[in-house]
Amino acid sequence: MAKAKLLADLGDTDLIEKLADAKEELFNLRFQLATGQLDNPARVRQVKKEIARINTEMRAREIADADAMASTASGEES
Repeated sequence: MAKAKLLADLGDTDLIEKLADAKEELFNLRFQLATGQLDNPARVRQVKKEIARINTEMRAREIADADAMASTASGEES
């Protein structure tokens, strides 16, 4: 399971790859659930939370980048 601290240490491309893998796993788990082949139904919830953590980290980085751009832009205007 991906914890927030571990995700913060990853690069942007690694996060994107991890997100794609998690989404693919969730798709497969849902397919198994629908066909009655799923052994561990709790895994669906775990993967959903992992996707949410990754999205949260990506959004936090996006906000930090926007703030950095805004601060440099306002510094240039003065």
